[in-house]
Amino acid sequence: MSRIGKQPVSIPNGVTVEVKGTHIKVTGKKGILERDLRPEMQVEVADNQIVCKPKGTSKQVMAYWGMTRSLIHNMIVGVSEGFSRVLTVEGVGYRASMSGSTLTLNVGYSNPVAFLLPAGISGEVSKDNAITVQGIDKELVGLTAARIRAVRPPEPYKGKGIRYAGEYVARKVGKAGGKK
Repeated sequence: MSRIGKQPVSIPNGVTVEVKGTHIKVTGKKGILERDLRPEMQVEVADNQIVCKPKGTSKQVMAYWGMTRSLIHNMIVGVSEGFSRVLTVEGVGYRASMSGSTLTLNVGYSNPVAFLLPAGISGEVSKDNAITVQGIDKELVGLTAARIRAVRPPEPYKGKGIRYAGEYVARKVGKAGGKK
């Protein structure tokens, strides 16, 4: 039995959920999210709660049960509150700036890197080179943050690069001096 899948998802005020077969549409104050669910799952809406039920007992279907419940929960949280990831840019001369939906990164390459944010994602850069990526789709927010980090991941010797806020970078000792 899936411990996560058994739990019902409560629907907050201001959020509407429509289920038609394997298609679910969630509407809230921040926007609309739609998704096609696995055919092995049955989703029911009753009494401001969503309940997921499996259509089988195999190990794979049980795994889909918890995943389906988590996806629906993330959709509801996204349209009501939204998601955000914070990245920090560290290094001498490293900086970031926003203009419209384009994030410009000066991170040690000979030319600045222009990163175009996808539709549905917004970003802002604070004075201390902290990049905040915001949106209603949790998967897209995480993917965008990972792609920004991949432009210049933190290196282990000086720690320069783009990292998630609160990320620990294991530091290595550099070359030892020439002792004879």
